[in-house]
Amino acid sequence: MRSEKIRFKGTYGMLSARLDQPDDIPRNYALFAHCFTCTKDILAAAHICTELTSHGIAVLRFDFSGLGNSEGDFANTNFSSNIADLIAAVEWLRSNHRPPSLLIGHSLGGAAVLATASDIPEAKAVATIGAPAEPSHVIKNFTKDYERIASEGEAEVYLAGRPFRIKKQFLDDIETHRLRQRIAQLGRALLVCHSPIDDTVGIENASEIFAAAKHPKSFLSLDGADHLLRGNEAAIYTGRVIAAWASRYI
Repeated sequence: MRSEKIRFKGTYGMLSARLDQPDDIPRNYALFAHCFTCTKDILAAAHICTELTSHGIAVLRFDFSGLGNSEGDFANTNFSSNIADLIAAVEWLRSNHRPPSLLIGHSLGGAAVLATASDIPEAKAVATIGAPAEPSHVIKNFTKDYERIASEGEAEVYLAGRPFRIKKQFLDDIETHRLRQRIAQLGRALLVCHSPIDDTVGIENASEIFAAAKHPKSFLSLDGADHLLRGNEAAIYTGRVIAAWASRYI
């Protein structure tokens, strides 16, 4: 596998990305969107991308604006800017290699690819991992701070043990996005991957996504895994199954 660091323009400046490629010429390209407040370098993403490249699929993963090594202030970002960053990543692949035929999103990144897929004509398959049925689900991570954000305009909240500044514009923006119709009109093969013991995004979200989607659709139970797929086995298994499933559609 070859791995190349790249940068391209996103919503609030340059985005930091990594393109993982198989040693031979890639058969297809995929785009990976990471989870809320995570980065492209989370171990789960790295393991999944390694599995995909071993099956001949090159994968572009990047840090959303304001996270990891990408430019921008996280407090100014929202779900709409995540979607815009995803489109920027697609355009970079389209201009420099080939557009992605496979979209993969983890957690809120899964919601973002569901919201974006129908605007990417070359995308033939979508895989979500621990994705919420609606992006507004992430508000539960800072419910106790919701009133303060709404009244004061912003507040510092702790997510995964780290402080983040959340502005009211984030709350207002995320409430405008509704995924059910987008999922129903996806027009792509869908694989919903979810752990039945996920205590961050409950398994009922997978049921709602699956019920809203039209065929072809499949479900993968990540039995025993947590939301972030900690531990190498869960992520490697997920990547291996996504690669095998996608081979039928891309």
